[in-house]
Amino acid sequence: MGEPKIEALALHYVGNQANEEPFVLSKRLFALDSDMNTLMTDWFLGAFKSEERYRFVDTIDINYNQVYRLVSDIFDSPEKLFEKSVDLATLLYENCSHPKIKGGDFYVTRVSGQSVGTEMCDAIGLFKIENKDTFITVEPDTDGFDISQMQGVSLRKMDKGCLIFNHEREQGYYVLVVDNTNRSEAAYWVDDFLHIERRQDAYFQTENALAMCRNYLAEQLPVDFEVSRADQADLLNRSLNYFKKEPKFQLEAFEKQVMAQPEVIGKFDEYRRKYQDERQLVLENDFDVNQTAVKKQTRSFKSVIKLDKNFHIYIHGNRNLVEQGEDAHGKFYKLYYNEES
Repeated sequence: MGEPKIEALALHYVGNQANEEPFVLSKRLFALDSDMNTLMTDWFLGAFKSEERYRFVDTIDINYNQVYRLVSDIFDSPEKLFEKSVDLATLLYENCSHPKIKGGDFYVTRVSGQSVGTEMCDAIGLFKIENKDTFITVEPDTDGFDISQMQGVSLRKMDKGCLIFNHEREQGYYVLVVDNTNRSEAAYWVDDFLHIERRQDAYFQTENALAMCRNYLAEQLPVDFEVSRADQADLLNRSLNYFKKEPKFQLEAFEKQVMAQPEVIGKFDEYRRKYQDERQLVLENDFDVNQTAVKKQTRSFKSVIKLDKNFHIYIHGNRNLVEQGEDAHGKFYKLYYNEES
């Protein structure tokens, strides 16, 4: 299996047309020596940390998506990368109409040595660098050293990027995205320029199923039933533990193990349907559990009982070791344990 390598690179400058900023096209591909190729390959590919996967879409037909069509032309005829990079830069410029969108360097590159699962394929990278940093340089001179400053790009961050793998073309390709300046005015990268949506893969299903379960148990369950905070915390723990331990989610098994009571299962199913309709989601009844998505969602599964402003009880395990009661002094919780640390 070969190492990832940039096979061709085009560089243009795309300003903000609303602010009458320049739009500068280069006249040829950018030449990279071996060291610079390695440096920029690591920079481009290292920008994609998330396991969220996307695909190109269009409301009428996928072939009406302009970025999809131009990228397909490059995959079919790699020698046309520079020609198509001009078209991509022009399209991006046309979508930079909000006055707060920053101009920046726009890179179009073809990278070899990529893989999706066990399949090897090329990838097309689109990157826009909008922010420059100030760097200090120190150089020796006749009297000691000279300190000066210069503007440049930090290789530790990427403003906007998109990596398109030549895989599952008919389904809109296999696409990775980074957008570290995605404020409301900057949604143009994903929505206006790329026109992409999340792929409904195992990561997507796991992430959304966990979010739905957490919302039901934390918000809707106390509305549907009279339930103690300890029992509510126990259900949150049991639902999260199911995803941590089971390699595959199966709705029927999950409901029996976690919800248990038929009346709770009925209300949960009702909420699940409503949740999907409101968010226009399709949650599968069976799917492979993605542990990266589980780890990400774990942060929101906080089984905490807050008692006035004096105590917080964190419940992580056996519900049977927690008792509730009330006496002359007030309400109380009784906790059983073997060791303390």
